[in-house]
Amino acid sequence: MQWAMKGKSDWAKAGSYLRHAMALQCPVCGQSPMFPSVARTRTLRDWFTPLDGCPRCGYAYDREPGYFLLSIWAINYGTAALFGLVLYASFEWFFDWPVWTLIAAVVGPVVVFNLLFARHSKSIFVAWDHFFDPHEREGGDDGGNKPVEAPRLPFRPPRRARLPVDAGV
Repeated sequence: MQWAMKGKSDWAKAGSYLRHAMALQCPVCGQSPMFPSVARTRTLRDWFTPLDGCPRCGYAYDREPGYFLLSIWAINYGTAALFGLVLYASFEWFFDWPVWTLIAAVVGPVVVFNLLFARHSKSIFVAWDHFFDPHEREGGDDGGNKPVEAPRLPFRPPRRARLPVDAGV
């Protein structure tokens, strides 16, 4: 598969996107935040929901309903499962604890990790998605990062004729 990369190699572009994602910044410009600041976070919904898009370059973070399902199921839960397995194996290796103590020592940090890593998993997913499937214009004066508009129809569809209403019924 060939990607249209202008100016940077694929690895440099992917590294740039990943650095921006880990800093919770826009993957395209790297300037604007993807999420509200911690000081402006009032509810769990504010914590988990990204902003609509980048105010600087116009890149939309959420393309459609259900867009972030893969980020939650694959990236967030997958990373947390690996973290839990590594934590359990290291506790098992270094300590002689009973099984229920090991499980209790692993479950708490994994739950906290899931909550803290949720923003990063969404940010990584947006960067990954933008790398493999960028939705941007080719060139242009606006920076080329706004979503492509739908093509206009070359003609206007005819209006439906009104049927006469039968008043006697």
